Amino acid sequence: MDKKLLYEGKAKKVYDIGNNRVLMEFKDSLTAFNGQKKGSFMGKGELNARITNRIFSLLEGAGVPTALEEFVEPNSLEMKALKMYPVEVVLRNIIAGSMAKRLGLKQGTELKIPIIEYYFKSDELGDPWINESHIYALGYVSSTEELSRMKSLTLRINEILKKFFRDRGMILVDFKLEFGKYDGEILLGDEFTPDTCRLWDASSGDVLDKDRFRRDMGKVEWGYEEVWNRIKE
Repeated sequence: MDKKLLYEGKAKKVYDIGNNRVLMEFKDSLTAFNGQKKGSFMGKGELNARITNRIFSLLEGAGVPTALEEFVEPNSLEMKALKMYPVEVVLRNIIAGSMAKRLGLKQGTELKIPIIEYYFKSDELGDPWINESHIYALGYVSSTEELSRMKSLTLRINEILKKFFRDRGMILVDFKLEFGKYDGEILLGDEFTPDTCRLWDASSGDVLDKDRFRRDMGKVEWGYEEVWNRIKE
């Protein structure tokens, strides 16, 4: 496969492979706190590729349009080449992480309704929080309808995945999504992995995501493997 490196981030490399397609290659690296804390474990890239493939395939089957084309052994996904919005969409079902710290709230409190937040995608600036007015005024979307579509897709994804994970003994606490445009249609892009969401065991409350690394909880690899083992079938 002929490929040209387009971008290398903390957890992935993205290659142009022609025909309006990219290859997203997942790395074994772990980072936290805007790259200040670093680590890795062997096989993380493969786990994240497989988890994203499983989740995106599930969402496609439920009518959510995604950029996924196919899984490429051992740790990559072929995706449609999207024109990405410079906006991260975060949905929170339960108070945790930065929300608990920022607002002085108790971690683990279930919210009455899901909260959607937006962040400007910029490693240099630390992905700062923004609101809908910023997004419109600064031209990150070309119309109010585009943001409305991203919001409705995010809420639909939450409905699907809350049940999916609950049926497998997990609680979907929060997650981050990225969207892009392809042939005029807004599609879900990037990834859905324990790097970009919080998942807790429904019985024990055990953390099954990157917080195990952020918070020096140990058994990081176990958390990722546990998620994959529960969702792979």
